[in-house]
Amino acid sequence: MLKSRLEAFSDGVLAIIITIMVLALQVPKAPTWQAIVALWPIFLSYALSFLYVGIYWSNHHHLFQAARSVNGGVLWANLHLLFWLSLLPFTTAWMGENEFARIPMLLYGLDLLLCAVAYYILQLQLATHHGPQSAFTQALGRDVKGKASLVLNMAGLVATWVVSPRLGFAAFTTVALLWLIPDARMVRAYNEHVTADEARKETTH
Repeated sequence: MLKSRLEAFSDGVLAIIITIMVLALQVPKAPTWQAIVALWPIFLSYALSFLYVGIYWSNHHHLFQAARSVNGGVLWANLHLLFWLSLLPFTTAWMGENEFARIPMLLYGLDLLLCAVAYYILQLQLATHHGPQSAFTQALGRDVKGKASLVLNMAGLVATWVVSPRLGFAAFTTVALLWLIPDARMVRAYNEHVTADEARKETTH
């Protein structure tokens, strides 16, 4: 199956998620700097979630640029990822409104962990669809960064519960920073596609 509809649908959902998050930012009633400063927990939680959505959008784009096609399993894996991402506006707002209290932070961290698990499953589905010898699967490799993200997210949950929500927040921020640079493996796989396609065209002319 062609991948264009999946990409268009995913882009639309991610755009709506960001829109919902920004609409949750309430304008202060008082015309003072103090009123703005009082919103720092809400703005900080929004900024981190915006960063996460941007990271998922960027890496999702590179992932499907490297993929040649999709199947039913990939479609459902992608919907699974979008489901957990669609909960970010809720968990973000609850965390910000309660100034990073332990329980809201735990729910936020759990949502991030489930997003990471869903993205990992999506990659596996694409690798299975393309086959073990494909450029996509070879580029995916051992996926050390993906596995490290899962471990850091789980560490953040434990730190939030056992030590401090601030330590958990630091762990979740570290995961985001880890993924700021798009996945170079998928860029290489895409370039291999282009090279292979151009070679095939030359041999057919």
